[in-house]
Amino acid sequence: MKFNGRIFLFTFFLVLIATACKYFFGPDLDWSGFSPVIAIALFSGFIIRQKDYSFLLPLIALLVSDAVIQLLYNTGRFDYPGFYAGQWKNYAVLLVSTLIGWAIRGRSYMSLLGTGLLAPVVFFLLSNFMVWAGPAEAMYPRTFSGLMTCYEAGLPFFRNSVVSTLVFLPLIAVCWNFFTQKKTELRVA
Repeated sequence: MKFNGRIFLFTFFLVLIATACKYFFGPDLDWSGFSPVIAIALFSGFIIRQKDYSFLLPLIALLVSDAVIQLLYNTGRFDYPGFYAGQWKNYAVLLVSTLIGWAIRGRSYMSLLGTGLLAPVVFFLLSNFMVWAGPAEAMYPRTFSGLMTCYEAGLPFFRNSVVSTLVFLPLIAVCWNFFTQKKTELRVA
């Protein structure tokens, strides 16, 4: 992928959407987890041929949006910090979505739908497992019942991540085609 002004504008657009979603939806538990970051990670795996660069787009979107939230928190304009202990786990698990994008490549509408469902499921299972198993987050007993309680507590976030991924993935594809080819179509291959 050749870096140019359109790619920069597209990246800025994705960072803006990720930040806005965190700002507006994050504090409301009914909407928390509604974010484009899984869709951004999937899309990066679909379209960026250089595998090492495919991780940059979701990391930039997540890092910059977290930095903005942290700045707002530091100035008393947001309820919780953008950076917190154990956050690196979310970054790592998010990049699994990029790997899913590599494997499936989004060549058809069915593959877009399939990855739009698969990536949030994988994120949910891995991230909640790491919360349950992590030494710093000893909120749940280290039993099967504790694991199930941890998964149950994450269900509202899971619902929102599935919905947001299914909303943002086609939106990002259409925007990508517009920014790079001046075409408004749902195509990623």
